[in-house]
Amino acid sequence: MNLFEDLQDRGLIKQTTNADKLRQLLNEDKITFYIGFDPTADSLHVGHLLQLITAKRLLEAGHQIIIVLGGATAMIGDPSGKSEMRKMLSRSDIRVNSEAIIDQIDTLLVHHEQIDIMNNLLWLDGKDFLVMLQEVGPHFSVNNMLRAECFKSRMEHGLSFLEFNYMIMQAFDFFHLHQEHDCLLQIGGDDQWSNILAGIDLIHKKTGQEAFGLTLPLLVNSDGTKMGKTERGAIWLDPDKTSPFEFFQFWRNIPDDKVEECLLFFTRMKVAELGESPSTINELKKLLALEITGLVHGEEIARQALEQAEALFEKRDTSLIEVVPVPNDIHILDLLMQCEFAKSRTDGRNLINNGGITINDETQTNPTITISKSQFGEELVVRKGKKHFCRLRFEDK
Repeated sequence: MNLFEDLQDRGLIKQTTNADKLRQLLNEDKITFYIGFDPTADSLHVGHLLQLITAKRLLEAGHQIIIVLGGATAMIGDPSGKSEMRKMLSRSDIRVNSEAIIDQIDTLLVHHEQIDIMNNLLWLDGKDFLVMLQEVGPHFSVNNMLRAECFKSRMEHGLSFLEFNYMIMQAFDFFHLHQEHDCLLQIGGDDQWSNILAGIDLIHKKTGQEAFGLTLPLLVNSDGTKMGKTERGAIWLDPDKTSPFEFFQFWRNIPDDKVEECLLFFTRMKVAELGESPSTINELKKLLALEITGLVHGEEIARQALEQAEALFEKRDTSLIEVVPVPNDIHILDLLMQCEFAKSRTDGRNLINNGGITINDETQTNPTITISKSQFGEELVVRKGKKHFCRLRFEDK
């Protein structure tokens, strides 16, 4: 099967420009394409993973990739999908974040020879403001920009002039890469469609040449909310921010109606194989979690996460959970925050009042007690609901 058709069958093509021409380029030629990530944190998260795995599919078909780290655009902040302006980052923060993200990309794409990683600070930092206005300004219609979804959704909450320039800078990225590296295609999440079109339009107006855009579907839950966040926050690729076990469990617990979609998005399994598979939905969830965790953290760590999950949820064996030290005579609400089950004492109190907390399989009903070694022994297992466990050991004073 040709690459373009494979992407279509997997449901990976949300929107594209000039689909017939792009199909020909992807199936018959070798082109350079780019994806971009703003280093607004020191790790990528699962929302970025689909772009990288799709890029890997193009790499394996022989295409060349440029990964742009938005050192410049991170200083502004993409308004897409945000109700308020992003926090401003220092150059030092952006540099540290960029280095961490480069390491993750190298791991995921295995130091592929067809990869160039660039930072848009290289061509935007120090760019003369008047020159930028003269080169780019005449080619953008404010009326058209305000109709873009990324800006339109912000008009009620307030849109700063700083953020208004984000689209122009991203468009210039595409123009620069097209001119200097013959880059023909930008791939991004579907929330980037307006920004991608702006780059294609700028290239056409300044050179008369055609460039292409392709967007991927956003990962969403059954209710339409973005997939990739839990009660504890975002699911990061960095094991120090989201443990491999938590990462595994995120994929193990996705909604049933999203399993086949995610298998097509993230693994090599094809539509026909899914249709012929005798596996139950739970077996497919395990396969999905094992595959993605192996890709991000390595096969051995993925197997360990699977073994830990099976021991914990099927055999009720908590011995594989990492032990967290806690002081003796700790208030139960502080204990819940130590386990990261509650963000505040009020949150913890509500959990207990709703019967959501057990300690050593005993449901807790009193949010005012102190937890001690004399009461529970050397170790205790705290459980929130059915799926969240924390194993604790009292520290010796």
